[in-house]
Amino acid sequence: MRRAALGGVFTLAALGAQAQLSPVQRWHHLDQKADGVPGISADRAYRELLAGRTPTPVLVAVIDSGIDSTHEDLKAILWRNPREVAGNGLDDDRNGYADDVRGWNYLGGKDGRNVAFENLEQTRLYTQLRPQFEGKKRKNLSADDQAKFDLYQQVKASQAKNLRDDQASYLRLKEVQQSNLGVYTQVLSALQAEALDSATLHQAARTRPDVPLAKAMYSFVHRNHFASAEAMLKELREAVEHYQNRVEKNLNPDYHPRDVVGDDPANLAQTNYGNPDSQGPDADHGTHCAGIIGAVRTNGRGIEGVADAVRIMSVRAVPSGDERDKDVANAIRYAVDNGAQIISMSFGKEFSPNKAAVDEAMRYADQKGVLLVHAAGNDSRNTDVDTHNYPSAAYLDGQPIPNLLTVGASSRLNTAELTAEFSNYGAQTVDLFAPGVDIYSTIPGGGYTLHSGTSMAGPVVAGVAAVLKAYYPTLTAAQLKQCIVASAVPYHTQVRKPGTKSLVDFATLSRTGGIVNLYAAVQLAQQQAGK
Repeated sequence: MRRAALGGVFTLAALGAQAQLSPVQRWHHLDQKADGVPGISADRAYRELLAGRTPTPVLVAVIDSGIDSTHEDLKAILWRNPREVAGNGLDDDRNGYADDVRGWNYLGGKDGRNVAFENLEQTRLYTQLRPQFEGKKRKNLSADDQAKFDLYQQVKASQAKNLRDDQASYLRLKEVQQSNLGVYTQVLSALQAEALDSATLHQAARTRPDVPLAKAMYSFVHRNHFASAEAMLKELREAVEHYQNRVEKNLNPDYHPRDVVGDDPANLAQTNYGNPDSQGPDADHGTHCAGIIGAVRTNGRGIEGVADAVRIMSVRAVPSGDERDKDVANAIRYAVDNGAQIISMSFGKEFSPNKAAVDEAMRYADQKGVLLVHAAGNDSRNTDVDTHNYPSAAYLDGQPIPNLLTVGASSRLNTAELTAEFSNYGAQTVDLFAPGVDIYSTIPGGGYTLHSGTSMAGPVVAGVAAVLKAYYPTLTAAQLKQCIVASAVPYHTQVRKPGTKSLVDFATLSRTGGIVNLYAAVQLAQQQAGK
């Protein structure tokens, strides 16, 4: 899973749907005062402020990698287009999209095929600009071409660095994987065991001097907090595949997956492309985000979403790689035109060549009263200074986007680790933080797992917004944003500034200096609605 585009980081082992959730697994619902955990006080809000009240369901669009429509904790709350007849190949509601029963997929072709992996935007720009500027000198170019030349030099350098770094990571991790696989095979055979969980390895390390590799494997598994050697090997395999895909697909100028879609990528006005497969080939990320927002709270199974009266619309526009500005702009417009009141966007990239198109779509959402919630990104950057983070918090003209909330990620520890080490931050460009470390939610196939990333923090805030809109339906997008921002609970904990060892006041890392809090937001919404 990409850190930049999808906003997620490596996962922990999946856990069973039937398991009784521990406080650690649902920590983001807890309360700092009552539970000693810097969560969003959702339990307290439902218990003390919302009990016995009747909400109005709210439609939240999730622009992401797709959503598993069969998951037991999601299928009851997924949006269904009431004006569309499934499978007849017709555009029954005349919205421009045939058979869009669950949403739309801008990464698919008319023949049903789908794009799973895409280039990074820097790779696309490098491929596009190289024939025009490779070998040229800046001083010989026109003013317009000088700006493009500068962009080319920037993406060329970024492309070379990323390719070099990712190739090195791929080779190193592959060597570690093969080495550990060899040790695993030997230890498994020597112990005549079916599996090597941490307890089995620990026992063997103490009592089986004839299997010296058991001690080494236990040390590696224990040190890296894995439950078993099998879990460790699984994560190593996923990491190797991640970097292999980065090198062979995301960063490969000769990889051209867009042919599957059949559109003209340069035609920003084009909307009639894609297919109705709103799940796609890899819906892990989108399914996880959807569960955080609204997984059924009352079925006694799995997890509880933040919002209890929500419908989730899936708009697939985010591949493994960088999303295209054209797709993002169309996805926002599709969500708005089909009734979404809140849009969750857990994606991002370093370059945005057609940002103007995305800006116009965001303005359109603002005109229609739709709130946008965006993950801040996972590059440990100060986005006030390093502005290569898109979608950004401001339009091209520098004006702030009034209907956009940008969200950083926090952890369950009110210590120096309160700020997620990967999270972007910014006193002007990040509005607030939300739980985004080890968040337990839905994944395809009926499962559940822990993911970390600002991708998880964004849906937490989208869920809070949905609760406010459901119980106070007269609130506008501007009022929803104001309630969420003004009610964020400030923390002055000395935390590690992401990407450094320096300690800073947590309150200096975002515009509010706080963490989203459902209880406080509901209190403020009550006052706002009363007015």
